[in-house]
Amino acid sequence: MSVLSQIIFVLILGAAGYLLTKRVKFLKRNILLGKAEARNDQPDRRWKTMALVAFGQQKMFKRVIPAFLHLLIYVGFLVINLEVLEFVLDGILGTHRLFAPLLGAAYTAAMNFFEFLAVCVLISCFAFLIRRNILKVERLNKPELKGWPGLDANLILVIEIVLMFAILKMNAADQLLAERGVGHYITVGPLFFSGLFRPIFEGFSDGFLVFVERAAWWFHIIGILAFAVYVTYSKHLHIFLAFPNTWYSNLKPKGEMKNMPEVTNEVNMMLGIPVENAGEPPAEIGRFGAKDVNDLSWINVLNAYSCTECGRCTAECPANITGKKLSPRKIMMDVRDRAEEVGKSLDAGGPGLEDGKSLLGDYISKEELNACTSCNACVEACPVNIDPLSIILQMRRYVAMEESGTPAQWNAMFQNMETSFSPWKFSPSDRFNWAEKVKEEEMQ
Repeated sequence: MSVLSQIIFVLILGAAGYLLTKRVKFLKRNILLGKAEARNDQPDRRWKTMALVAFGQQKMFKRVIPAFLHLLIYVGFLVINLEVLEFVLDGILGTHRLFAPLLGAAYTAAMNFFEFLAVCVLISCFAFLIRRNILKVERLNKPELKGWPGLDANLILVIEIVLMFAILKMNAADQLLAERGVGHYITVGPLFFSGLFRPIFEGFSDGFLVFVERAAWWFHIIGILAFAVYVTYSKHLHIFLAFPNTWYSNLKPKGEMKNMPEVTNEVNMMLGIPVENAGEPPAEIGRFGAKDVNDLSWINVLNAYSCTECGRCTAECPANITGKKLSPRKIMMDVRDRAEEVGKSLDAGGPGLEDGKSLLGDYISKEELNACTSCNACVEACPVNIDPLSIILQMRRYVAMEESGTPAQWNAMFQNMETSFSPWKFSPSDRFNWAEKVKEEEMQ
């Protein structure tokens, strides 16, 4: 590699690093638009959860076929990127196959393994394209995926296919040049999968093979760097965020709803239950529930950016199955889109959160929120432990407590809960009358 090529490579690497760093700072700021929430308890259990759910993809295997295909892409992504390390070092140092002389036969074995994984990735990507566009799996063709989300999913799969073919073509041309004794090319031993491409190139001149090998090398490394930046704008950001997202999982039982401390303290004081710092003046409550992204916790926003848009939550949602408007996947996509909108406005010197819009109303409707049964099916289904229900409950609290906008039937139930301690309008003293009737019937 010439000095000029080295300089160009370093400049491209620096540009990709700059863009990636800038985007990461943007994402961090957007996530921290949410309110502070401490979730660092039980670290041993959190590490275990991350190992099983993120690394081990435990919840993916509820659907074996797509899980297996996804596993092939996942392992391929992790392992093949070890070869990218050699690409980067070769680009910086001006070398070619830096590790080949050092590893010998082990290098040949590693290259064959990398190529095997590349073929597995190819097969899996083609299978996913078929599932999305020919078989049209229902959860992958919902209304919220129309337009950019659907295009994004297909685009990533096509990019991965092209990158894998680039590796195989590069290796085929490289080994032909090495056997012909051209320049600095090194024979690394028989490579099975790229060897299948050799008959295509054997009749070409050395100059053309050098062009093919160099073009494939530059295409692959630039493609990888561009992919790393692009992923931060894509649903495939979950490749990186799945790990912190699972570490910060909600470890409490799924049926347990988080109380609002301000309301809990008020109730406890009314009931004569001792309250910590009861003598101090109460802190001013900014808002009951959540209307916009800044009313949610930062973990809720992290959940939104970690969403894979796989649709397992929506596929399991009983409200969605019965034709209601609610889609837990759309809820997460809406939170992410609103955070992006606010972040871009802030960067442009705009009004940010004061733009006259809000998550409630402009993105998520009351109809969607009211359709939720709070069953936690979406939470259980998510392969990276995202919690759409937490967001739905916080927004419903805002509608109920700030706008008094819940349906009339709900208001009657709330009043009964407050006065009779049950959803039904009868005296608490009569609550167990049904049991007496059962006893009477048993005695007859």
